[in-house]
Amino acid sequence: MNTELSSSRPVSADPETRAAGGHPLRRIFVRYKVLALLFAVAAIWAFFSVLTDGAFVTPRNVSNLLRQMSITGMLACGMVFVIIAGEIDLSVGSLLGLLGGVAAILDVNRHWPVAATVPAVLALGVLIGLFNGWWSTYRRVPSFIVGLGGMLAFRGILLGVTGGSTIAPVSDGFVFIGQGYLPRMAGDGLAILLFVLVTLLVVRQRGTRRRYRLAVAPLWQDGVKVAGAGAVLFAFVATLDRYGGIPVPVLLLLALLGVFSWIATQTVFGRRVYAVGSNLEATRLSGVDTDRVKLAIFALMGLMCAFAGLVNTARLAAGSPSAGTMGELDAIAACFIGGTSMRGGSGTVYGALIGALVMASLDNGMSMLDVDAYWQMIVKGAVLVLAVWIDVVSRSNRR
Repeated sequence: MNTELSSSRPVSADPETRAAGGHPLRRIFVRYKVLALLFAVAAIWAFFSVLTDGAFVTPRNVSNLLRQMSITGMLACGMVFVIIAGEIDLSVGSLLGLLGGVAAILDVNRHWPVAATVPAVLALGVLIGLFNGWWSTYRRVPSFIVGLGGMLAFRGILLGVTGGSTIAPVSDGFVFIGQGYLPRMAGDGLAILLFVLVTLLVVRQRGTRRRYRLAVAPLWQDGVKVAGAGAVLFAFVATLDRYGGIPVPVLLLLALLGVFSWIATQTVFGRRVYAVGSNLEATRLSGVDTDRVKLAIFALMGLMCAFAGLVNTARLAAGSPSAGTMGELDAIAACFIGGTSMRGGSGTVYGALIGALVMASLDNGMSMLDVDAYWQMIVKGAVLVLAVWIDVVSRSNRR
């Protein structure tokens, strides 16, 4: 190791700062990608609000938009881990449809109680995810091919078990999963609880950094962060309270966001996911069982497909043979739009969910404007290509 050369190098800015150039605003947006995404969401909402004379931002439409986004968001929670690990899964849309169809059959035809149907479908999702992961990790079949085969096979199985017809109506208890609302008092209490939790996390982070003698952000900066989070939380709850309350699918998505963010940032498994995607061989040589890590990732993806399938069937009050069509592309697009690198090793769960919100906002807004279906597909495809292009350009500038 040439320590003299290493020590004599001038201290330079981090790669993100160098990629952003000298302009302070560019540095902020590159360093805080979520901020740029939130500005993009605000611009989309403002655009559609003007074109729909304010109908886009009514409490009713916001509630419907978030309910619609929750399904893509659940898929994105699992897909972001898959992409970070350097893999891809094209079967998630068909698997969503299959698991939702199985749930409808158990509820309508077999008369299973909801308390038995939900865990059975979740367990089936994990098993199918493990099956996909086994082919990819231990049989060395590229995940792209495994996913492509699953996309065709799961759709075929769905058509077979449903007979190509809709299975309806599901029970009222099952419908509540997709159409129910959290009572307003409970929603207000949840907002207060989350605000207290955010405050405690910020205080704990400051204390931890002081303990290890690391740089601590100015108090005003953390204060602005907490105040901003509180304003968003209470505005979010107040808006939804004007139309029924917080939808159950949105509540479920928020819970999954918390769990997956914790896994990604606070666990050994989460660090290994990023390590596998950054440098597979180095991670393997360091003693990590990379095959087991990838197997667990695909199991989580199957679990998220099960959650999404349950919510989708409950939202429609029926199991449809066409459910989940193009769902895999929406999930992948949400991850890329949210800043997940297509090369692996980089990405965040909350970024993917904001990407899902972008996709849902485009879908909802264009539908309200009666935009032709083919134009909707063109716009979504263009947004996906643009997001990947931005990722490619930003990373090439850092070299």
